[in-house]
Amino acid sequence: MSTVMTELTRSIPDLTHLVRILGRLTVALIIGAGIGLQRHVAHKAAGVRTHMLVALGTALVLVAASDAGLANTDLSRIVQGIITGIGFLGGGAILKLTSEHEIRGLTTAAGIWLTAGASAAAGLGQIAAALIGLIFALLVLAAMGKIDEPTSKRPPADTPEK
Repeated sequence: MSTVMTELTRSIPDLTHLVRILGRLTVALIIGAGIGLQRHVAHKAAGVRTHMLVALGTALVLVAASDAGLANTDLSRIVQGIITGIGFLGGGAILKLTSEHEIRGLTTAAGIWLTAGASAAAGLGQIAAALIGLIFALLVLAAMGKIDEPTSKRPPADTPEK
């Protein structure tokens, strides 16, 4: 039993370290919840759970890698992999409706990508940058959504009006 406890507690040297981990992961969850809630309210496919899981996963990988003592160059490669992988996940959210000459899901994909980016910042301890990114994202989604609404109902420029 002593070996199990040693293994479980060896990566947490003190209470300060534990609070730092909890703080970073909590900020990531707040980021995911904030963007996900906005997407849920807008009745979009990727909502609160999706964004929170992307945020938590992104921050967790970076917190663990950082705490494992990886060099900044290794952390950089991890960030690159996460951003690329999340781009692939976001690509799955994009849908082209051939019969309607319409593409949907671009904002959802961008929101998932931004969630990962802001959560990466949180995971690396850049809490202020992460929260500022969240605030800007919510402003863009709220304010620009109102601007996009009238134009999204127009037919595309390359199709004749009926």
